[in-house]
Amino acid sequence: MPQPRKSRRSASSSARIGIFGGSGLYTMPGLTDTREVRVSTPFGDPSDVFVVGMLEGHRVAFLARHGRGHQLLPTEINYRANVYAMKLLGVERILSASAVGSLREELAPMMFLIPDQFFDRTRHRTDTFFGQGVAAHVAFDNPTCSQLGALLADSCDAAGVVVHRGGTYVCMEGPQFSTLAESHVYRQLRFDVIGMTNLTEARLAREAEICYATMAMITDYDCWHPQHDSVTGAQILEALRQNTHHAHSVLRNAVRHMPGERACKCGHALEHALLTERKNIPAAARKRLAAITGKYLD
Repeated sequence: MPQPRKSRRSASSSARIGIFGGSGLYTMPGLTDTREVRVSTPFGDPSDVFVVGMLEGHRVAFLARHGRGHQLLPTEINYRANVYAMKLLGVERILSASAVGSLREELAPMMFLIPDQFFDRTRHRTDTFFGQGVAAHVAFDNPTCSQLGALLADSCDAAGVVVHRGGTYVCMEGPQFSTLAESHVYRQLRFDVIGMTNLTEARLAREAEICYATMAMITDYDCWHPQHDSVTGAQILEALRQNTHHAHSVLRNAVRHMPGERACKCGHALEHALLTERKNIPAAARKRLAAITGKYLD
């Protein structure tokens, strides 16, 4: 891929589709006319510069959520900055790719799963834009965009990837993998896969009124499996290498067939969620949240 040009934000740096690349997915082959865009947010710096370019006829903003070279632990990721920066770039839909472990025998390594539910086991994260003078409570019963999830699943089929549609992703804190006791409990609760990042992104994307769906790439059985009693980083990296080509194919197909209009409620998530009386919202909060609340507060 040609070396991207470097720039600050401009009209040519905007994009309506965003991609978060997870472990093993640090670049997006096929992007053309690329430029590196450094975005500043009221919540600090994103994980890395964004690479904005054309992919399958659409302008796309790509971000490696762990930074290029995988420098950030899941807990260290500035999720608020990552999602807010996507909003500033004009992104309306985020496609996420991430590595997960399987909690079910029939969900084998090398399969993909498109989760439609999450369960929270994180402890050390800020996962809302609100507070400090403004209260909001968005609906989150269905935490992913069904339209975008269906597109990802269809794109897996088109790419010849074995995919499971729907399921529950339990989001743990990490960076350590599960204990055996935890793994057995997750299976008793009938969760499907386990990862460390996606729920936090999904919460913030909903508050930012951005559609969000994730492609969970299964790299291993969690430690409950008698033949996988000790998950190692080396095993996961090898599975990631094998999955990367499939992930690129699925994402390109999803971008190629991205519909023009959003047939979902994601773009109106804040419409009835802001509870603080407008006159009582501090000026600093209005400024900090302008990209996501401006249309309701102006």
